[in-house]
Amino acid sequence: MKEVNQTTVTEFILSGLTENPELQVPLFLIFLGVYLITVVGNLGMIILILFSSHLHTPMYYLLSSLSFIDCCQSTVITPKMLVNFVTEKNVVPYPECMAQFYFFCAFAVAECHMLAVMAYDRYVAISNPLLYNVTMSYQVCLWMVAWIYGMGLLSATAHTVFLLRVLFCKANLIRHYFCDIFPLLELSCSSTFINEVLALSFSAFNIIIPAMTILGSYMFIIFSILHIQSTGGRSKAFSTCSSHILAVAIFYGSLAFMYLQPSSVNSLTQGKLSSVFYTIVVPILNPMIYILRNKDVKVALKKLLENISFFLTKNSFP
Repeated sequence: MKEVNQTTVTEFILSGLTENPELQVPLFLIFLGVYLITVVGNLGMIILILFSSHLHTPMYYLLSSLSFIDCCQSTVITPKMLVNFVTEKNVVPYPECMAQFYFFCAFAVAECHMLAVMAYDRYVAISNPLLYNVTMSYQVCLWMVAWIYGMGLLSATAHTVFLLRVLFCKANLIRHYFCDIFPLLELSCSSTFINEVLALSFSAFNIIIPAMTILGSYMFIIFSILHIQSTGGRSKAFSTCSSHILAVAIFYGSLAFMYLQPSSVNSLTQGKLSSVFYTIVVPILNPMIYILRNKDVKVALKKLLENISFFLTKNSFP
């Protein structure tokens, strides 16, 4: 019997977003700018909520948690993607690749459930304003956030444990700009049936159930808004929800396109473009939407900048 020579892969090479050399430098500068704005915007949102006492409400507590998730998600993906634009080969050691996938999965799942919880928060605030402080108490919010991160860690752990059992002995070129589940399974030498079933099952649970929660919440919200007598009240209610709806539509649309279909059907070329939305566009979009469309945040930002300006002016003179 002939022995089969199978060399286990110890490192992967990421193909990146594009192989066109003319686009490397422009894309590097664009995504570097996007990453810096994402980090500054989300960290700025967290700091703004932390130091603005009138923003210490459940809504903004959840928003600061969303900003933390977006900042971490972008940091897990973007810096490694930028390397593709300035190096000939973007080599990723096997342990680093598994770690990147683990944290990406954890934060992506956490964002799915965070957006659902934020939709429920808006439903309670608009439909039952008198019971809002009781229904969305800080203790309830704490349990919700614990559930969100728990689901993220559970899903990431399950995926990664079964991914570690997969044997990689073929080509080590990942046709993507980060270590994701389907591009990795494409390189497998062993059966990936369990991994694909697990990916579709968890994706269905972590995408469809939160999406249905959001849809149900906004159906009740719209019903409640239509019963508001004053035009100003309706306008304020719609303004409060419209920013969240925009972020949800982009995030869930691109996520569902990538993960709610078998890997045999999924086009990895189209998947790259879809992935850009939920890994890069949404993290930069969230703070911009909530700052530009939220009056309370704009007032808090103006007040914080005035206090910083006053502090610097006061300490610039002896």
